This record gives sequence, structure tokens and C-alpha cells, in this order.
Amino acid sequence: MAQGTSIEWTDATWNPVTGCTKISPGCQHCYAERLAHRLQAMGNYNYRNDFEVTLQEQMLRLPFSWKRPHRVFVNSMSDLFHEEVPVEYIARVFEVMQEAHWHQFQVLTKRAERLQQLAPLLLWADNIWMGVSVEAKPYLYRIDHLRRTSAAMKFISFEPLLESLGAVDLRGIDWVIVGGESGPGARPMERSWVVEILEACRQAGVPFFFKQWGGTNKKRAGRLLDGRTWDEIPGHTIPETSPCKPTSACSR
Repeated sequence: MAQGTSIEWTDATWNPVTGCTKISPGCQHCYAERLAHRLQAMGNYNYRNDFEVTLQEQMLRLPFSWKRPHRVFVNSMSDLFHEEVPVEYIARVFEVMQEAHWHQFQVLTKRAERLQQLAPLLLWADNIWMGVSVEAKPYLYRIDHLRRTSAAMKFISFEPLLESLGAVDLRGIDWVIVGGESGPGARPMERSWVVEILEACRQAGVPFFFKQWGGTNKKRAGRLLDGRTWDEIPGHTIPETSPCKPTSACSR
């Protein structure tokens, strides 16, 4: 069974690394940190170090146990390109993603400089979607670092969106996600900020996914933007069944 998730734009989560450190305003109310504290208190082995960066080698082969294709969010509880994650380990994660080719893997980072630095050393299979998080204008540079990688599918997560970004340049970008902050102390998101990005997507022909308004009660706030949901995803489809055979890597 895949590790279930309530994240609207993916099917499952896979955490070969857990733990992180804050590097920009979007990290202020980190949901992963709150969840890690709770899981440690429950005695979950993977959170024995709480929210310290921890390599979870026992999780590396997990995607091979999922025979049905999934969209998989990689490291929902960490950042694969954190400076404390060795290059060799990142390469191993990429090798697994390449081997488990019946899945689509969605990798998201705020550490775009390291992403660009290491990109030439990694195996960029077509089933690897690479994204960067951008929460405010000072971090738009992350998009340029993403553009310089060889990822076949490049996306941006504007979540939590903390201010107007103006006219965002979406050249070379394949997908955009927008969402407001949720949970305790959530900072509000203005409709006009979202519409600016939606209009940029329409002009550039980029699929637009509106995740949530957020707030302290995100379910109550909902996901409707101008009376409708926006669940656009790039037109890359995943097969209905895995091409995996008993003698292949799937059975390891």
C-alpha cells in the first residue's frame, strides 16, 4: 500500500529523508515540523530524531512495492536538496525513481541553488517532475535555477503564497500550483495575488492547480476560485497498470 496523503495534487508520499531547517519566510509555520513532533511523540521510528535531517535508508525501496502507478510526492517531510543530505544519497534516490518508471515522482525544493549545482550529476528520467517553492518576490530567482536543470517536467509551487508576485515569467515551466498557508498562525492570501498567477498561466499555456485558500480551517475556506475548482495537471499520463514483471526490480 502507498502511504496515503491528503495533498490534493499527488497520490502518495515517499520520504527517504525526513527533517529540515528553515531558510525563508515560507518555512515559518512548517506543517512537516508540527507533524514530525507528533509522530515522534507517538513513537514512530522514522522520527526518532524529531525534525533533524535523517536519512531513512530503509525507505529507499518502498516505491517498488507499489505495483499500481502513482504520482508520488518525494520528501513531503524534508527537502531532498538540503545541504545535510549527501550527494551520493540524492543520486541513490534518483536511481530508484528512474528504476520505478511506472510512477511519476514529484520532487519539490526551496534549495534551488544546490539543485542547479547537482543537476548535472543526476539521472533525469522522464518520470521525474522537478519543482521549486516560491512564496514571495525575493525568491523568484529559484525559478531560474529550475530552468537550468534537465528535468523533463518543471513545476512551481507558489505555496504558501505570501504576497503579490506581479507578472511572473513562466517560460520553460510546465505546471503551476498555488495555495494559501494553513494551520495555526496562517497568514492570509489575497485573491488578487492568485489571479495574477492564473492570468500568467493562461497567457503562457501552463496548467494551473489551485490547492487551497488555507487559513486556520482550510476545509471551511475550501478550494473554489471564482466559483470553480482548478485541478489542471500536465497532460502526461501514467499507465493503468505497471509494466513490472516478477523478475524485474519491482520484486526486490
